[in-house]
Amino acid sequence: MSYKDMFDANWVDLNIQAATEEEAFELVAAKLMEAGVVNAGYLKGITERERNFPTGLITQHLNIALPHSDPEYVNKPFVFVARLTDEVVCRQMGDSQEMPVKDLFFLGIKNGKEQVGLLQAFMNLFMDKKFVDQYRSTVSTKDVYQLFVNNI
Repeated sequence: MSYKDMFDANWVDLNIQAATEEEAFELVAAKLMEAGVVNAGYLKGITERERNFPTGLITQHLNIALPHSDPEYVNKPFVFVARLTDEVVCRQMGDSQEMPVKDLFFLGIKNGKEQVGLLQAFMNLFMDKKFVDQYRSTVSTKDVYQLFVNNI
């Protein structure tokens, strides 16, 4: 499966109102359940995994988080793009330091072998200032979807 196939314009929400990371997880998990791409254990699975293995990344141009669960909670591979209206506190990958984040990219990985490659593809995108500038200035869900499909 191509990474491009994991994106869907319906899985882009640029106006999520959440006061905490947990609340953002709950809102996105509900959307993913409704779409049928995750099962009932997904919210618990993603929350526990994030507690044990934080996914926040401080890149040169933008702080992001790449939350993902274990494959057994994923029915269909996906990437859900979530831009929050306000920053929430996440923990950084590796050292678990707290960091502010507004942009979360939920990765639904069905095949564990694809995880490293997908994480690397995201890190490459967010190290590219031109891409980050385009992403930050794009306000249409369709345009954000297209931006990722054209660049991943």
